[in-house]
Amino acid sequence: MTNRIFKSGLGLLGVLAMSGAAAAQDAEARLVLNEETPMVTVADAPEHMADTGIRTIYSGWAFRTGTTQELQADDFINPAFLAVDEAIVAWDEVDGTAGESCANCHGDVEESMAGVRAVYPRWNEEAGELRTLAAQINNCRTEQMGAEPYKYDGSEMTAMEALISVQSRGMPVNVAIDGPVADIWEQGREMYYTRFGQLELSCANCHEQNYGNYIRADHLSQGQINGFPTYRLKQNALIQTQNRFRGCIRDTRAETYAVGSPEFDALELYVASRGNGLSVEGPAVRP
Repeated sequence: MTNRIFKSGLGLLGVLAMSGAAAAQDAEARLVLNEETPMVTVADAPEHMADTGIRTIYSGWAFRTGTTQELQADDFINPAFLAVDEAIVAWDEVDGTAGESCANCHGDVEESMAGVRAVYPRWNEEAGELRTLAAQINNCRTEQMGAEPYKYDGSEMTAMEALISVQSRGMPVNVAIDGPVADIWEQGREMYYTRFGQLELSCANCHEQNYGNYIRADHLSQGQINGFPTYRLKQNALIQTQNRFRGCIRDTRAETYAVGSPEFDALELYVASRGNGLSVEGPAVRP
């Protein structure tokens, strides 16, 4: 692995002890948005997870308290929708030297963006590269609008991702892992199981081997990203997927990767594929 990753012999002994008794995720609870749009929060694990021992996948929503679940269930009180409202305005605004707006090319956001979030990250055949939703948004801005790119995990980008995600809510995550993305997916898979930092923790240590347990006061989920971008109450902000990756790796006391890096793009592809079959929920609410 890269020499950017600091290793030590501390292993799992360096992390604060997890509780011995698992706090069971609520498999019986059902998320229905605005009392009209049911979400699939529990599903059979994708076939590619057969060797993990996980047979059922759970949305992060299933691990939250009732109060947090209620915040997500009602768009009127979901704090993420302040950002969605801002993005609705930005969608129609002309920006850049080409005199274009998102709406000029794509029309009504509800129609043109339906199903988009469910398949990202995805391969862009014309460009010959994997693109996250954020990368695609910035490509549209720079190449079609002649506008400055958004900061990759900045508030404008995250708000636009949230607006686009809303149009796919209730649709199943269906991220492709074969064909031209197969090698990138394998890279992301390897990264998921690689221990990082002085604490020598991998994504799998928390989200595959210990989901349902507590680490400090944090109730560990399976680390699904079908609800991103997510409003984190702890940060009082809407948070993007790769921003959360960066925070997790930093918490292992390692030097992390940059958002928008090939490493995080590969990891996002792999983690997104672990949620194939769950509903797109974004923007979700998490602690």
